[in-house]
Amino acid sequence: MVIILYLYRLIQSLLAEVHSLKEKVKSLESANLFLVKMFSLYPAVRQRRFDDSRSPKYQKFKTDILPRFQYLNDDWDWKSLVECYQKHYGKSIHPVKRRGECCIPKGTVCPHCGAPMEYLYQNNGSKGQLLCSVCGTRFSPDRNRYHKDYILRCPYCGHALVAVKDRKHFRVHKCVNQKCSYYLHNLQKVDKQDLSENYGKWKYKLHYIYREFSLDFFKIDLDSLPSNASSLRFSKHSLYVMSLCLTFHVNLQLSLRKTAQALNDLYGIQISHQQVANYAMTAAILIKPFVDHFDYSPSNELVGDETYIKVRGRKSYVWFIMDAVKRSILGYQVSESRDVGPCILTMRMAFRNFREKLPKGFRFVADGYSAYPLAAQQFHLQYGEPMHFDITQVLGLTNEDEVSAEFRPLKQLVERLNRTFKSTYRVKCGYDNYDGANYNVALWVAYYNFLRPHQSLSFHVLNRIPMLDNAGIMPNKWQLLMYLGQKTIISLQKDNPFFQS
Repeated sequence: MVIILYLYRLIQSLLAEVHSLKEKVKSLESANLFLVKMFSLYPAVRQRRFDDSRSPKYQKFKTDILPRFQYLNDDWDWKSLVECYQKHYGKSIHPVKRRGECCIPKGTVCPHCGAPMEYLYQNNGSKGQLLCSVCGTRFSPDRNRYHKDYILRCPYCGHALVAVKDRKHFRVHKCVNQKCSYYLHNLQKVDKQDLSENYGKWKYKLHYIYREFSLDFFKIDLDSLPSNASSLRFSKHSLYVMSLCLTFHVNLQLSLRKTAQALNDLYGIQISHQQVANYAMTAAILIKPFVDHFDYSPSNELVGDETYIKVRGRKSYVWFIMDAVKRSILGYQVSESRDVGPCILTMRMAFRNFREKLPKGFRFVADGYSAYPLAAQQFHLQYGEPMHFDITQVLGLTNEDEVSAEFRPLKQLVERLNRTFKSTYRVKCGYDNYDGANYNVALWVAYYNFLRPHQSLSFHVLNRIPMLDNAGIMPNKWQLLMYLGQKTIISLQKDNPFFQS
Protein backbone atom coordinates (compact mmCIF):
# COMPACT_ATOMS: atom_id res chain seq x y z
CA MET A 1 0.00 0.00 0.00
CA VAL A 2 2.88 2.34 0.79
CA ILE A 3 4.53 1.59 -2.58
CA ILE A 4 1.31 2.33 -4.49
CA LEU A 5 0.92 5.61 -2.65
CA TYR A 6 4.54 6.53 -3.40
CA LEU A 7 4.13 5.76 -7.14
CA TYR A 8 0.91 7.74 -7.27
CA ARG A 9 2.58 10.80 -5.75
CA LEU A 10 5.54 10.42 -8.14
CA ILE A 11 3.23 10.34 -11.16
CA GLN A 12 1.34 13.37 -9.94
CA SER A 13 4.57 15.33 -9.43
CA LEU A 14 5.77 14.45 -12.94
CA LEU A 15 2.46 15.52 -14.47
CA ALA A 16 2.66 18.79 -12.57
CA GLU A 17 6.16 19.44 -13.88
CA VAL A 18 5.10 18.72 -17.46
CA HIS A 19 2.03 21.01 -17.26
CA SER A 20 4.06 23.81 -15.76
CA LEU A 21 6.81 23.48 -18.37
CA LYS A 22 5.55 26.37 -20.50
CA GLU A 23 5.57 28.67 -17.51
CA LYS A 24 9.05 27.69 -16.33
CA VAL A 25 10.82 28.12 -19.65
CA LYS A 26 10.42 30.90 -22.20
CA SER A 27 12.31 29.63 -25.23
CA LEU A 28 12.61 26.34 -27.08
CA GLU A 29 16.30 26.00 -26.20
CA SER A 30 15.66 26.34 -22.46
CA ALA A 31 12.72 23.89 -22.76
CA ASN A 32 14.98 21.24 -24.31
CA LEU A 33 17.56 21.81 -21.58
CA PHE A 34 14.91 21.46 -18.89
CA LEU A 35 13.61 18.17 -20.38
CA VAL A 36 17.12 16.74 -20.57
CA LYS A 37 17.76 17.57 -16.91
CA MET A 38 14.41 16.18 -15.82
CA PHE A 39 14.64 12.84 -17.66
CA SER A 40 18.31 12.34 -16.78
CA LEU A 41 17.28 11.78 -13.17
CA TYR A 42 15.62 8.46 -13.99
CA PRO A 43 17.74 5.33 -14.78
CA ALA A 44 15.16 3.96 -17.22
CA VAL A 45 15.89 6.77 -19.65
CA ARG A 46 19.55 7.58 -19.22
CA GLN A 47 22.37 5.41 -20.53
CA ARG A 48 24.34 3.53 -17.91
CA ARG A 49 27.67 5.14 -17.30
CA PHE A 50 29.71 2.05 -16.49
CA ASP A 51 28.20 -0.71 -18.60
CA ASP A 52 30.04 -3.82 -19.82
CA SER A 53 30.66 -2.45 -23.31
CA ARG A 54 32.74 0.39 -21.87
CA SER A 55 34.56 -1.63 -19.27
CA PRO A 56 38.34 -1.94 -19.84
CA LYS A 57 38.07 -5.69 -19.27
CA TYR A 58 36.07 -5.95 -22.51
CA GLN A 59 38.60 -3.87 -24.47
CA LYS A 60 40.37 -6.99 -25.71
CA PHE A 61 37.26 -7.99 -27.70
CA LYS A 62 37.15 -4.72 -29.63
CA THR A 63 38.77 -4.09 -33.00
CA ASP A 64 41.02 -1.04 -33.26
CA ILE A 65 40.91 1.33 -36.22
CA LEU A 66 43.20 0.88 -39.22
CA PRO A 67 46.83 1.98 -38.85
CA ARG A 68 48.66 4.57 -40.91
CA PHE A 69 50.45 3.15 -43.94
CA GLN A 70 53.76 4.81 -44.81
CA TYR A 71 54.68 3.64 -48.30
CA LEU A 72 58.41 3.46 -49.06
CA ASN A 73 58.50 2.82 -52.80
CA ASP A 74 59.50 6.39 -53.66
CA ASP A 75 61.03 6.87 -57.11
CA TRP A 76 64.18 8.66 -55.96
CA ASP A 77 67.26 8.71 -58.22
CA TRP A 78 70.65 9.66 -56.84
CA LYS A 79 71.70 11.35 -60.08
CA SER A 80 68.66 13.64 -60.07
CA LEU A 81 69.29 14.42 -56.39
CA VAL A 82 72.88 15.42 -57.17
CA GLU A 83 71.71 17.70 -59.98
CA CYS A 84 69.05 19.31 -57.74
CA TYR A 85 71.65 19.89 -55.02
CA GLN A 86 74.02 21.46 -57.55
CA LYS A 87 71.30 23.72 -58.94
CA HIS A 88 69.95 24.79 -55.54
CA TYR A 89 73.15 25.28 -53.54
CA GLY A 90 75.75 25.74 -56.29
CA LYS A 91 77.78 22.85 -54.89
CA SER A 92 78.16 19.25 -55.95
CA ILE A 93 78.02 16.08 -53.85
CA HIS A 94 81.37 14.35 -54.23
CA PRO A 95 82.17 10.71 -53.49
CA VAL A 96 83.43 9.83 -50.05
CA LYS A 97 87.19 10.32 -49.49
CA ARG A 98 88.19 7.35 -47.38
CA ARG A 99 91.20 7.46 -45.07
CA GLY A 100 91.59 3.71 -44.86
CA GLU A 101 90.50 0.50 -46.50
CA CYS A 102 86.77 0.31 -47.23
CA CYS A 103 84.92 -2.58 -45.57
CA ILE A 104 81.66 -2.00 -47.42
CA PRO A 105 80.79 -5.03 -49.61
CA LYS A 106 81.15 -4.47 -53.31
CA GLY A 107 77.95 -3.82 -55.21
CA THR A 108 76.20 -2.27 -52.20
CA VAL A 109 73.88 0.56 -53.17
CA CYS A 110 71.55 2.83 -51.23
CA PRO A 111 68.11 1.14 -51.05
CA HIS A 112 66.38 4.52 -51.14
CA CYS A 113 68.00 6.40 -54.01
CA GLY A 114 70.33 3.80 -55.56
CA ALA A 115 73.60 5.66 -54.91
CA PRO A 116 76.67 3.43 -55.52
CA MET A 117 79.23 2.38 -52.92
CA GLU A 118 81.39 5.48 -53.54
CA TYR A 119 78.74 7.65 -51.82
CA LEU A 120 78.24 5.46 -48.74
CA TYR A 121 79.71 6.02 -45.23
CA GLN A 122 80.28 3.58 -42.42
CA ASN A 123 78.05 5.46 -40.02
CA ASN A 124 78.81 3.61 -36.77
CA GLY A 125 82.13 1.98 -37.50
CA SER A 126 82.23 -1.81 -37.50
CA LYS A 127 78.63 -2.27 -36.28
CA GLY A 128 77.31 -2.39 -39.83
CA GLN A 129 75.15 0.71 -40.28
CA LEU A 130 75.74 2.70 -43.48
CA LEU A 131 74.89 6.31 -44.34
CA CYS A 132 74.16 7.61 -47.84
CA SER A 133 75.75 11.01 -48.45
CA VAL A 134 73.24 11.78 -51.23
CA CYS A 135 69.87 11.29 -49.52
CA GLY A 136 70.98 10.86 -45.89
CA THR A 137 69.41 7.40 -45.47
CA ARG A 138 70.74 5.13 -42.71
CA PHE A 139 70.47 1.41 -43.43
CA SER A 140 72.09 -1.98 -42.96
CA PRO A 141 73.27 -3.96 -46.01
CA ASP A 142 71.71 -7.20 -44.73
CA ARG A 143 68.50 -5.87 -43.24
CA ASN A 144 66.90 -2.48 -43.77
CA ARG A 145 63.43 -1.04 -43.68
CA TYR A 146 63.42 -0.22 -47.39
CA HIS A 147 63.10 -3.90 -48.22
CA LYS A 148 59.44 -3.42 -47.21
CA ASP A 149 56.77 -1.79 -49.34
CA TYR A 150 55.29 0.09 -46.39
CA ILE A 151 55.61 0.68 -42.65
CA LEU A 152 52.65 0.35 -40.28
CA ARG A 153 52.35 3.23 -37.84
CA CYS A 154 50.08 3.81 -34.88
CA PRO A 155 47.18 6.15 -35.81
CA TYR A 156 47.36 7.84 -32.40
CA CYS A 157 51.08 8.54 -31.88
CA GLY A 158 52.70 7.74 -35.24
CA HIS A 159 55.10 5.23 -33.69
CA ALA A 160 56.10 2.28 -35.91
CA LEU A 161 54.27 -0.92 -35.01
CA VAL A 162 56.23 -3.97 -33.89
CA ALA A 163 55.34 -7.52 -34.94
CA VAL A 164 54.84 -9.45 -31.69
CA LYS A 165 52.97 -12.64 -32.68
CA ASP A 166 52.65 -14.89 -35.72
CA ARG A 167 49.47 -16.85 -36.15
CA LYS A 168 48.22 -19.20 -38.86
CA HIS A 169 46.73 -16.58 -41.20
CA PHE A 170 47.82 -13.26 -39.70
CA ARG A 171 50.54 -11.39 -37.81
CA VAL A 172 49.83 -9.24 -34.76
CA HIS A 173 51.43 -5.76 -34.78
CA LYS A 174 51.57 -3.73 -31.58
CA CYS A 175 52.39 -0.15 -30.65
CA VAL A 176 54.95 -0.39 -27.83
CA ASN A 177 55.22 3.36 -27.25
CA GLN A 178 54.70 4.00 -23.54
CA LYS A 179 53.73 7.62 -24.24
CA CYS A 180 51.04 6.81 -26.80
CA SER A 181 47.80 8.67 -26.11
CA TYR A 182 45.76 5.51 -26.74
CA TYR A 183 47.80 3.59 -24.15
CA LEU A 184 47.65 6.37 -21.55
CA HIS A 185 43.87 6.76 -22.02
CA ASN A 186 43.27 3.01 -21.46
CA LEU A 187 45.70 2.96 -18.54
CA GLN A 188 43.55 5.46 -16.66
CA LYS A 189 40.60 3.04 -16.73
CA VAL A 190 42.52 0.16 -15.17
CA ASP A 191 41.70 -0.78 -11.60
CA LYS A 192 44.43 0.47 -9.25
CA GLN A 193 44.43 -2.84 -7.44
CA ASP A 194 45.46 -4.61 -10.65
CA LEU A 195 48.22 -2.06 -11.23
CA SER A 196 49.74 -2.87 -7.86
CA GLU A 197 49.95 -6.59 -8.67
CA ASN A 198 52.73 -8.21 -10.66
CA TYR A 199 51.67 -8.48 -14.31
CA GLY A 200 48.31 -6.97 -13.39
CA LYS A 201 48.18 -4.91 -16.55
CA TRP A 202 48.24 -8.09 -18.63
CA LYS A 203 44.58 -8.63 -17.79
CA TYR A 204 43.70 -5.69 -20.05
CA LYS A 205 44.29 -4.68 -23.65
CA LEU A 206 46.02 -1.32 -23.34
CA HIS A 207 48.19 -0.94 -26.45
CA TYR A 208 47.02 -0.41 -30.01
CA ILE A 209 46.93 -3.73 -31.94
CA TYR A 210 46.54 -4.44 -35.65
CA ARG A 211 46.23 -7.85 -37.36
CA GLU A 212 47.89 -8.09 -40.77
CA PHE A 213 46.58 -11.08 -42.72
CA SER A 214 49.00 -13.16 -44.75
CA LEU A 215 46.20 -14.94 -46.64
CA ASP A 216 44.11 -12.83 -49.00
CA PHE A 217 40.54 -13.99 -48.38
CA PHE A 218 39.28 -11.73 -51.17
CA LYS A 219 41.08 -13.80 -53.85
CA ILE A 220 39.69 -17.17 -52.76
CA ASP A 221 37.33 -18.51 -55.40
CA LEU A 222 33.82 -18.95 -54.04
CA ASP A 223 32.62 -20.85 -57.15
CA SER A 224 35.08 -23.73 -57.27
CA LEU A 225 33.39 -27.11 -57.77
CA PRO A 226 34.58 -30.40 -56.22
CA SER A 227 35.50 -33.24 -58.54
CA ASN A 228 34.17 -36.17 -56.49
CA ALA A 229 30.59 -36.06 -57.74
CA SER A 230 28.78 -38.72 -59.74
CA SER A 231 27.43 -38.02 -63.21
CA LEU A 232 23.82 -37.74 -64.34
CA ARG A 233 24.08 -40.85 -66.54
CA PHE A 234 21.83 -43.21 -64.63
CA SER A 235 22.47 -46.91 -65.18
CA LYS A 236 19.96 -48.33 -62.70
CA HIS A 237 17.76 -45.47 -61.50
CA SER A 238 16.40 -42.32 -63.11
CA LEU A 239 16.42 -38.59 -62.44
CA TYR A 240 13.02 -38.92 -60.81
CA VAL A 241 14.45 -41.35 -58.23
CA MET A 242 17.19 -38.81 -57.56
CA SER A 243 14.59 -36.09 -56.94
CA LEU A 244 12.68 -38.46 -54.65
CA CYS A 245 15.86 -38.92 -52.62
CA LEU A 246 16.17 -35.14 -52.26
CA THR A 247 12.54 -34.82 -51.20
CA PHE A 248 12.88 -37.38 -48.42
CA HIS A 249 16.37 -36.37 -47.37
CA VAL A 250 16.03 -32.56 -47.42
CA ASN A 251 12.32 -31.73 -47.22
CA LEU A 252 11.27 -34.46 -44.79
CA GLN A 253 14.57 -34.38 -42.85
CA LEU A 254 15.24 -38.13 -43.10
CA SER A 255 18.72 -39.56 -42.74
CA LEU A 256 20.44 -41.38 -45.59
CA ARG A 257 19.46 -44.83 -44.32
CA LYS A 258 15.90 -43.74 -43.53
CA THR A 259 15.62 -42.30 -47.05
CA ALA A 260 16.74 -45.59 -48.61
CA GLN A 261 14.29 -47.50 -46.40
CA ALA A 262 11.39 -45.15 -47.28
CA LEU A 263 12.01 -45.59 -51.02
CA ASN A 264 12.02 -49.36 -50.60
CA ASP A 265 8.90 -49.44 -48.39
CA LEU A 266 6.81 -46.96 -50.42
CA TYR A 267 7.93 -47.46 -54.01
CA GLY A 268 9.83 -50.73 -53.98
CA ILE A 269 13.02 -48.98 -55.09
CA GLN A 270 16.08 -50.78 -53.74
CA ILE A 271 18.85 -48.22 -53.27
CA SER A 272 21.77 -47.99 -50.86
CA HIS A 273 22.33 -45.12 -48.48
CA GLN A 274 25.66 -44.40 -50.16
CA GLN A 275 23.91 -43.92 -53.50
CA VAL A 276 21.54 -41.49 -51.79
CA ALA A 277 24.58 -39.54 -50.53
CA ASN A 278 26.09 -39.53 -54.05
CA TYR A 279 22.84 -38.20 -55.51
CA ALA A 280 22.66 -35.48 -52.84
CA MET A 281 26.25 -34.36 -53.49
CA THR A 282 25.70 -34.23 -57.26
CA ALA A 283 22.48 -32.25 -56.81
CA ALA A 284 24.22 -29.83 -54.45
CA ILE A 285 26.99 -29.19 -57.00
CA LEU A 286 24.39 -28.46 -59.67
CA ILE A 287 22.06 -26.30 -57.55
CA LYS A 288 24.64 -24.35 -55.52
CA PRO A 289 25.72 -21.94 -58.36
CA PHE A 290 22.10 -21.00 -58.98
CA VAL A 291 21.45 -20.37 -55.28
CA ASP A 292 24.64 -18.34 -54.82
CA HIS A 293 24.22 -16.16 -57.95
CA PHE A 294 20.47 -15.61 -57.76
CA ASP A 295 19.45 -11.95 -57.72
CA TYR A 296 17.82 -11.65 -54.31
CA SER A 297 17.58 -7.82 -54.46
CA PRO A 298 18.48 -7.58 -50.76
CA SER A 299 17.48 -4.76 -48.46
CA ASN A 300 19.84 -2.51 -46.51
CA GLU A 301 19.61 -4.57 -43.30
CA LEU A 302 21.53 -7.83 -42.94
CA VAL A 303 22.03 -9.98 -39.87
CA GLY A 304 24.65 -12.68 -39.31
CA ASP A 305 25.44 -15.39 -36.81
CA GLU A 306 27.28 -18.70 -36.48
CA THR A 307 26.20 -22.00 -34.97
CA TYR A 308 27.87 -25.25 -34.00
CA ILE A 309 27.92 -28.59 -35.81
CA LYS A 310 29.91 -31.81 -35.42
CA VAL A 311 32.22 -33.16 -38.14
CA ARG A 312 33.88 -36.45 -37.25
CA GLY A 313 33.04 -35.73 -33.61
CA ARG A 314 34.91 -32.42 -33.62
CA LYS A 315 33.24 -29.06 -33.16
CA SER A 316 32.84 -27.07 -36.39
CA TYR A 317 30.82 -24.05 -37.41
CA VAL A 318 28.21 -22.91 -39.91
CA TRP A 319 28.00 -19.20 -40.73
CA PHE A 320 24.74 -17.64 -41.93
CA ILE A 321 23.97 -14.13 -43.20
CA MET A 322 20.32 -13.41 -43.98
CA ASP A 323 18.27 -10.50 -45.18
CA ALA A 324 16.47 -9.06 -42.16
CA VAL A 325 13.54 -7.84 -44.30
CA LYS A 326 13.08 -10.55 -46.95
CA ARG A 327 14.39 -13.39 -44.72
CA SER A 328 16.49 -14.96 -47.54
CA ILE A 329 19.85 -16.57 -46.76
CA LEU A 330 22.44 -14.59 -48.72
CA GLY A 331 25.69 -16.12 -47.44
CA TYR A 332 26.69 -19.39 -45.78
CA GLN A 333 29.95 -21.20 -45.03
CA VAL A 334 31.05 -24.35 -43.24
CA SER A 335 34.35 -23.85 -41.43
CA GLU A 336 36.67 -25.83 -39.24
CA SER A 337 37.50 -22.86 -37.03
CA ARG A 338 35.66 -19.84 -35.70
CA ASP A 339 38.00 -17.16 -37.02
CA VAL A 340 37.71 -14.16 -39.30
CA GLY A 341 38.47 -16.02 -42.56
CA PRO A 342 35.11 -17.85 -42.93
CA CYS A 343 33.37 -14.67 -41.76
CA ILE A 344 34.93 -12.72 -44.67
CA LEU A 345 33.99 -15.44 -47.17
CA THR A 346 30.39 -15.44 -45.93
CA MET A 347 30.22 -11.65 -46.24
CA ARG A 348 31.65 -11.81 -49.76
CA MET A 349 28.91 -14.23 -50.74
CA ALA A 350 26.22 -12.07 -49.14
CA PHE A 351 27.48 -8.82 -50.74
CA ARG A 352 27.42 -10.14 -54.32
CA ASN A 353 24.14 -8.41 -55.15
CA PHE A 354 25.44 -5.02 -53.98
CA ARG A 355 27.88 -4.65 -56.91
CA GLU A 356 30.81 -3.60 -54.67
CA LYS A 357 28.86 -0.64 -53.28
CA LEU A 358 26.67 -0.78 -50.23
CA PRO A 359 23.25 0.93 -50.28
CA LYS A 360 22.45 4.00 -48.26
CA GLY A 361 21.58 3.36 -44.65
CA PHE A 362 23.21 -0.06 -44.71
CA ARG A 363 23.23 -1.87 -41.37
CA PHE A 364 24.80 -5.18 -40.39
CA VAL A 365 23.60 -6.67 -37.10
CA ALA A 366 25.59 -9.37 -35.28
CA ASP A 367 26.50 -10.49 -31.79
CA GLY A 368 29.49 -9.33 -29.76
CA TYR A 369 31.99 -11.70 -31.41
CA SER A 370 35.11 -9.80 -32.52
CA ALA A 371 35.36 -11.51 -35.94
CA TYR A 372 32.57 -9.37 -37.42
CA PRO A 373 34.17 -5.93 -36.77
CA LEU A 374 37.52 -7.29 -37.95
CA ALA A 375 35.94 -8.58 -41.18
CA ALA A 376 34.24 -5.22 -41.74
CA GLN A 377 37.62 -3.53 -41.28
CA GLN A 378 39.16 -5.77 -43.96
CA PHE A 379 36.36 -4.86 -46.39
CA HIS A 380 37.11 -1.18 -45.83
CA LEU A 381 40.83 -1.82 -46.34
CA GLN A 382 40.22 -3.80 -49.55
CA TYR A 383 37.51 -1.74 -51.29
CA GLY A 384 37.70 1.64 -49.60
CA GLU A 385 34.79 3.90 -48.74
CA PRO A 386 32.11 2.22 -50.97
CA MET A 387 32.29 -0.90 -48.75
CA HIS A 388 32.74 0.86 -45.41
CA PHE A 389 30.21 -0.18 -42.78
CA ASP A 390 29.98 -0.63 -39.03
CA ILE A 391 28.76 -3.65 -37.10
CA THR A 392 25.75 -3.12 -34.86
CA GLN A 393 26.45 -5.53 -32.03
CA VAL A 394 23.70 -6.99 -29.86
CA LEU A 395 25.47 -7.97 -26.64
CA GLY A 396 24.48 -10.75 -24.27
CA LEU A 397 21.13 -12.39 -23.74
CA THR A 398 19.43 -9.47 -22.01
CA ASN A 399 18.98 -5.88 -23.08
CA GLU A 400 21.60 -4.16 -20.95
CA ASP A 401 22.00 -1.19 -23.32
CA GLU A 402 19.81 0.75 -25.72
CA VAL A 403 21.42 -0.67 -28.86
CA SER A 404 20.73 -4.26 -27.81
CA ALA A 405 17.15 -3.38 -26.90
CA GLU A 406 16.52 -1.75 -30.29
CA PHE A 407 18.07 -4.43 -32.52
CA ARG A 408 17.29 -7.54 -30.47
CA PRO A 409 14.37 -8.48 -32.78
CA LEU A 410 16.71 -8.57 -35.78
CA LYS A 411 19.16 -10.78 -33.92
CA GLN A 412 16.33 -13.12 -32.99
CA LEU A 413 15.62 -13.68 -36.70
CA VAL A 414 18.96 -15.36 -37.31
CA GLU A 415 18.71 -17.21 -34.00
CA ARG A 416 15.39 -18.63 -35.20
CA LEU A 417 17.11 -19.57 -38.46
CA ASN A 418 19.75 -21.47 -36.50
CA ARG A 419 17.08 -23.43 -34.66
CA THR A 420 15.37 -24.29 -37.96
CA PHE A 421 18.66 -25.54 -39.36
CA LYS A 422 19.43 -27.53 -36.22
CA SER A 423 16.11 -29.38 -36.56
CA THR A 424 17.33 -30.82 -39.89
CA TYR A 425 20.86 -31.34 -38.65
CA ARG A 426 19.83 -33.18 -35.47
CA VAL A 427 18.67 -36.31 -37.34
CA LYS A 428 22.12 -36.65 -38.94
CA CYS A 429 23.95 -36.70 -35.57
CA GLY A 430 26.91 -34.91 -37.15
CA TYR A 431 28.69 -35.22 -40.49
CA ASP A 432 31.34 -37.71 -41.56
CA ASN A 433 33.46 -35.18 -43.49
CA TYR A 434 33.41 -31.57 -44.64
CA ASP A 435 32.24 -32.48 -48.14
CA GLY A 436 29.10 -34.00 -46.65
CA ALA A 437 28.60 -30.96 -44.43
CA ASN A 438 28.99 -28.59 -47.38
CA TYR A 439 26.53 -30.33 -49.68
CA ASN A 440 23.97 -30.78 -46.90
CA VAL A 441 24.08 -27.08 -46.01
CA ALA A 442 23.91 -26.07 -49.69
CA LEU A 443 20.83 -28.24 -50.31
CA TRP A 444 19.15 -26.98 -47.15
CA VAL A 445 19.74 -23.32 -48.16
CA ALA A 446 18.25 -24.04 -51.61
CA TYR A 447 15.22 -25.61 -49.96
CA TYR A 448 14.87 -22.75 -47.46
CA ASN A 449 15.11 -19.98 -50.07
CA PHE A 450 13.04 -21.47 -52.91
CA LEU A 451 10.95 -24.47 -51.82
CA ARG A 452 10.04 -24.17 -48.15
CA PRO A 453 6.61 -22.60 -47.35
CA HIS A 454 6.94 -19.97 -44.61
CA GLN A 455 4.19 -19.28 -42.15
CA SER A 456 5.06 -15.57 -41.97
CA LEU A 457 4.32 -15.30 -45.72
CA SER A 458 0.99 -17.17 -45.57
CA PHE A 459 2.83 -20.39 -46.46
CA HIS A 460 4.42 -19.01 -49.61
CA VAL A 461 8.09 -19.37 -50.58
CA LEU A 462 10.61 -16.59 -49.97
CA ASN A 463 11.74 -16.25 -53.60
CA ARG A 464 9.19 -17.07 -56.24
CA ILE A 465 10.40 -18.65 -59.50
CA PRO A 466 7.69 -18.70 -62.21
CA MET A 467 9.03 -21.97 -63.64
CA LEU A 468 8.34 -23.73 -60.35
CA ASP A 469 4.75 -22.52 -59.98
CA ASN A 470 3.33 -25.11 -62.37
CA ALA A 471 5.76 -27.89 -61.44
CA GLY A 472 3.27 -29.64 -59.18
CA ILE A 473 4.83 -32.10 -56.75
CA MET A 474 8.13 -31.52 -54.99
CA PRO A 475 10.32 -33.98 -57.00
CA ASN A 476 9.53 -32.02 -60.15
CA LYS A 477 10.67 -28.80 -58.44
CA TRP A 478 14.01 -30.37 -57.52
CA GLN A 479 14.51 -31.40 -61.15
CA LEU A 480 13.82 -27.85 -62.32
CA LEU A 481 16.26 -26.46 -59.75
CA MET A 482 18.97 -28.76 -61.12
CA TYR A 483 18.11 -27.59 -64.64
CA LEU A 484 18.43 -23.92 -63.56
CA GLY A 485 21.71 -24.76 -61.86
CA GLN A 486 23.11 -26.24 -65.08
CA LYS A 487 22.15 -23.11 -66.99
CA THR A 488 23.90 -20.97 -64.35
CA ILE A 489 27.07 -23.08 -64.64
CA ILE A 490 27.09 -22.67 -68.44
CA SER A 491 26.72 -18.90 -68.16
CA LEU A 492 29.49 -18.75 -65.56
CA GLN A 493 31.77 -20.81 -67.79
CA LYS A 494 31.31 -18.29 -70.58
CA ASP A 495 32.16 -15.37 -68.30
CA ASN A 496 34.95 -17.06 -66.34
CA PRO A 497 36.89 -19.93 -68.02
CA PHE A 498 38.52 -20.84 -64.68
CA PHE A 499 35.07 -21.87 -63.42
CA GLN A 500 35.33 -24.97 -65.64
CA SER A 501 37.67 -26.54 -63.11
